[in-house]
This record gives sequence, structure tokens and C-alpha cells, in this order.
Amino acid sequence: MNGNPRRISVLGAGSFGTALAVHLAGVGGHRVRLWARNPELARQMADEHANPDYLPGVELPAGVEPTADARDLGDAELLLVAVPSHGFREVLRHFLRGQGSDGSLSLVSATKGIETETLARMSQVAFEEGMAADREIRFAALSGPTFAAELARNTPSAAVIASEDARFATEVRECLATPYLRLYSSPDVVGVELGATAKNVIAIAAGTLSGMGLGHNTLAALITRGLHEITRLGIAFGGQPRTFAGLAGLGDLVLTCTGGLSRNRRIGLELAAGRSVAEITGETHMVAEGVRNSIAVSRLAAQRGVEMPINQQMVAVLYHGKDPRRAVEELMTRELKAETAL
Repeated sequence: MNGNPRRISVLGAGSFGTALAVHLAGVGGHRVRLWARNPELARQMADEHANPDYLPGVELPAGVEPTADARDLGDAELLLVAVPSHGFREVLRHFLRGQGSDGSLSLVSATKGIETETLARMSQVAFEEGMAADREIRFAALSGPTFAAELARNTPSAAVIASEDARFATEVRECLATPYLRLYSSPDVVGVELGATAKNVIAIAAGTLSGMGLGHNTLAALITRGLHEITRLGIAFGGQPRTFAGLAGLGDLVLTCTGGLSRNRRIGLELAAGRSVAEITGETHMVAEGVRNSIAVSRLAAQRGVEMPINQQMVAVLYHGKDPRRAVEELMTRELKAETAL
């Protein structure tokens, strides 16, 4: 792969999958097929050259070809998967069933989450499904501070491509980078995937604090200590410490905790207003990964004995009706310790 136009397929026509297709076909000049699970959505996008339910106000360029038939994606040189983590396995399995078993599949995951039931990261899911389909999968994870609406409108952004295959990471980086999307490569798949997952829970907490009217002191403390938790978890599973100071760690955490377009932050704002998770999530077709992944992160932490008090409090708020103000009080009155203490 290089900077020449490529045949790219995107599995998932939600906000981020659509934004990737728009950006890569527009300024990237690639030919992009965009797969939607719902045939009606695929028809709407083809007819209207837009996806108003997921990415309002953005026109689909001519290079984007919507489809609801996974068989249309078989000639892709690169497959991007941008679906919620709880649907990643099913969607990939569906795709693989419609393809042959010849040759390797170059796959980039833009999913930020892990499976709640198995606690598998998307790289592990891809490996398992590739084995089941007798298909070799070259895997990379794409992560970083990239809101879909801004990416689609060519706001200068940066992200990281992580793969254990350094050559593949470089190939993907060179293929997908544009004048408005600067990409860096990394070998740390574990760190990038766990950072992308755990930061969403901290973002819900950030929205809750803002909704309670607490100030910048409190928010800065939350982001900093949240990053500490995320880093401890990532290192416990083999991630590299420097990853969490980078785009997939601190960068994405700051964006998701402070940006007005953050779904997870918006969940927190609603929680602070006294609404239940069921009420909040029932009003939108958008997925806020942090709600589901708070439990998965808690289970991962328990596996390795990692202390994650912010995540623990958010599980209690989200699933057990705990008053957010009580959660803040308990976090503030925990046993005092050295800042770098584990």
C-alpha cells in the first residue's frame, strides 16, 4: 500500500464509519464501499448521498458506494471495521462467511471497546474469527482523538495505527494518512485497545462532574487520575507506558472528557440531571461504549488485581443507582497515598 488510490471497504455505517468513508474517499481519493447492516439505510445513503441519522449535514462524496451486501466488499485491499464492540464479532463473522479463504485479509479496527462476555479485545476477536474461517488476518487498530463530525469535515486530526506487524502498521499509515489526518504507527496493540476502551468510562464521569456544576479543578483531577487508572490497567496486560501518554491515551481521553460531541460525556451530563441509564440510552440510536464497557473494564481489573476506583464508582452509578455526589465524596476521602503508588 502507498499513497495511491485504493479499494477500501468500511464495515459499519454509523457516525464514525461514515466519517471514515467520507474522509478517505474525499480528500484521500480512495474508492470506498460503505456497508450498512440495514438495507434501508444503504438505499437512503445511495439516493440522498448523505447519512442524516448518523452524520447530519455531511454529503457523501462520489467515491463512497453504500451497500448492504457484504459480498460487494470482497475485492477490497483494506477492510476497516467501525461497529460497536458488542457487534464486532457478528459483523466480522458475517463478512468472512461471504468471502473465500484464499489470501490474507488486511483489517483495521476502528472499534473502541471490548466484549463484555469474553473480555476479548477486537484484535483477539479478529484472530478467533479468522481461525474459524480458515483465513489469515493482518490486524491493526486505529485510535486517537477523532470526533466523527470533525473528521468528516476535514478538521486537522491525528491518530495512531497499532499493529504487532510493523510493516503492516507502516503500510496502513501510509495508505490512510491525508493532509488532514496525520497518522503515527505503534507496535502496542494491547495498550491502544485498552486505552480506547477505558477512557470512555472516565468520560462519563467527566460529564457527570460537569453536570453537577463542579469546576475545572475537579475535572483536571479526574482526567489525571483517570489516566493513571488506564495506564495501570494497560501495563498489567502488557501495554507500553508511553502509549498512554500519546494519542490513544491522553489525547483521546482529553477529547472525550471535554468535547461537546462526546457521547459518553453526554451520558454523564444526563446522569447528573437525575436521569437513569435506560432513559438516556433509550432516546438515541447512537452507542456510548463506556456504559457497557465499565463492567468489562472492572472485570479486567479484577483479573490482574488492578485498583480502578473511578471505574468502580461509575459502575455503581450506572448500574446500581448510586448518587454521583456520594461517589465523588468517596473518591475524595479514600486513603491518602503517594501519587505514583499502585
